[in-house]
Amino acid sequence: MRSKYFLGDSNSTFSIVARCPETLALGVSVSSASIAVGSAVPHVEPNVGALAVQGYTNFSQGVNGLRLLRSGLPPEAVINALLERDHLKERRQISIIDSFSRKVAFTGRETLEWRGHIIGRDCVAAGNALTSGAVLEAMVEAFEKSEGEWLAERLMRALEAGQMAGGDRRGNRSAALLVAEREPIHESRPMVNLRVDLHSEPIKKLRRIFEAYKSWLRLIR
Repeated sequence: MRSKYFLGDSNSTFSIVARCPETLALGVSVSSASIAVGSAVPHVEPNVGALAVQGYTNFSQGVNGLRLLRSGLPPEAVINALLERDHLKERRQISIIDSFSRKVAFTGRETLEWRGHIIGRDCVAAGNALTSGAVLEAMVEAFEKSEGEWLAERLMRALEAGQMAGGDRRGNRSAALLVAEREPIHESRPMVNLRVDLHSEPIKKLRRIFEAYKSWLRLIR
């Protein structure tokens, strides 16, 4: 069953954190009107968890979030610890899923409208400065309908669905896909870590990079 938490009436940076119940892979896909979103928002560690820290982004919260998950804290305790002494917490948006598929999200009241999050099956979609709540609905629907496929593909489809539903109301300039399998994909590329840092259609560009990456994987396996 999904739980929803919507605030405001318009949308912005949008992301989805997720876990594959079969392979136990963890990942994040994200797009934003800001540049180089992949360097700041997504955080993933195999067998630990995946986080997206957006809104008024604080990179250290992603690093510390993974550290706290690694120590054994559940996601709810992790997010409480991250926000407890954060005087800018109402400008933050954080979503977390751990290796057991425990999920939690926080959307601050001062993040840009439209803002909100949806906790779905093995995923959490979140966004701020979006065109509408339909963006997150589309992302979760696309992710859940693709159950059984490779997690990286499911995350990519969710991102594309969010864009088709309206995406960031300011437009998009960057996108990223970060996925960690339970075991490293390849010794030279242990994780799927693909980014578009500045482009007029970053999600379309990310799809082209992803397709090329899949071809490369087939060649080395």
